[in-house]
Amino acid sequence: MTKERLVVIGGDAAGMSAAAQAKRLKPDLEVVAFEKGPHTSYSA
Repeated sequence: MTKERLVVIGGDAAGMSAAAQAKRLKPDLEVVAFEKGPHTSYSA
């Protein structure tokens, strides 16, 4: 069985908020976030 994965493009507030919401809805979901800059948002 393959594990579900969510790929988030962009580590800004919107991307991290979407990732956090997805994890709340499906705790076993693997989330991978890609950000081109040196920082990601911690506002989620």
